[in-house]
Amino acid sequence: MAAAETVTRSRLAVWGDPIAHSKSPDLHAAAYRVLGLGWEYGRRQVSADDFAPVFAQLDDTWRGLSLTMPLKEQAFRAAATRDRHAELTGAVNTLLMGKHPAGFNTDVGGIVDALAEAQVTDVDRVRILGAGATAASALVAASEIGATRADVRARRPAPAAALAELGEKLGMVVDVRSFDAPSETVELTLATLPSGTMLPAETATALAAQGGVLFDAAYAPWPSALAARWADGSTISGLGMLLHQAVRQIRIFLHGDPTAELPDEAAVIAAMRAAI
Repeated sequence: MAAAETVTRSRLAVWGDPIAHSKSPDLHAAAYRVLGLGWEYGRRQVSADDFAPVFAQLDDTWRGLSLTMPLKEQAFRAAATRDRHAELTGAVNTLLMGKHPAGFNTDVGGIVDALAEAQVTDVDRVRILGAGATAASALVAASEIGATRADVRARRPAPAAALAELGEKLGMVVDVRSFDAPSETVELTLATLPSGTMLPAETATALAAQGGVLFDAAYAPWPSALAARWADGSTISGLGMLLHQAVRQIRIFLHGDPTAELPDEAAVIAAMRAAI
């Protein structure tokens, strides 16, 4: 990035629909204070239909965007280049602005980091609940911590079929089943259902009985309805994913690289954690 761009590109925001609930402005503001950056990070409600015209209006003062639902596919199409995680999942949740916008998916790394923080670093069999963009990120994350088999539970067959195809690319065996199909024991369950989803009690109980550790991307309210039924209480809130994917976003906005650590990163993470 040229020096002139470094000076002028100081605007960032999270876009989505809905967006009022987003904790991203608090996370980013806390990090920028520790880093001594004079960047501003806001939020804007943008629908899928409005994304293209609104994005086209951005000028050279913009450094980057965080994208949440339902804009990850639109952001994927807007990116001139994409990292491996974005290419695998077809989803971009981070755009680094410039002449050729660069797209990244930091959700995958955010899940891996959240699991590592809970000392879940090596699994073989996993179960994924849901089949949307977050489910694709969860499948890639599971592969990166060693999973070779995934039991995908979904209501709609088409998105689930796409996950099965992704599993093949990752060298995984993916079985697609209904939510109430008989369960086999897995070491880790990754729930990617929308916040507030209520599975039938008997279904949730059966999944919990042989579900291993539960990572639930939902975090408000907590415990989620599913976590409240989890057999042994081994649950991980989606707040960890939210935090760590944001850390990787800030690395991108500062360095252009999601793996390049921030200055005094431990202090940055502590400030971000305190903000939520």
